[in-house]
Amino acid sequence: MNAQDLLKHQWEDRVLLLIAHNTNTPKFQNQLKTLQNQEKNLKDRKLVIYQITPSYYCQGVFSEENKWTKRPELYQKMKTNDNTFEVILIGLDGGEKLRQNELLTIDKLFAIIDGMPMRRAKTENKN
Repeated sequence: MNAQDLLKHQWEDRVLLLIAHNTNTPKFQNQLKTLQNQEKNLKDRKLVIYQITPSYYCQGVFSEENKWTKRPELYQKMKTNDNTFEVILIGLDGGEKLRQNELLTIDKLFAIIDGMPMRRAKTENKN
């Protein structure tokens, strides 16, 4: 996988990248736990999640049998600092909407997504 592969989600899905040197770090594990109980809400917001390490990546957080693929390119392209943990939110338009080194709370994630113009339009059309 490379950054080009993320383009397949443009205008279809929002993308949340969970980037860590090691998936066993407390921040990474806590972020996964935060997201795992939100499957319905994440799908409703058209959010696809990638777990990314220096050598491997996988899509999703809801299965113990996630298929990890060996490819370091995405980590090298997306990682911007020396922190051991990073979260990046990419909008439907392919633009970066959030980048942080701390645990992303569900409230903050949903507030950002729900404030996006396309999400607001979808919500207004439902009512």
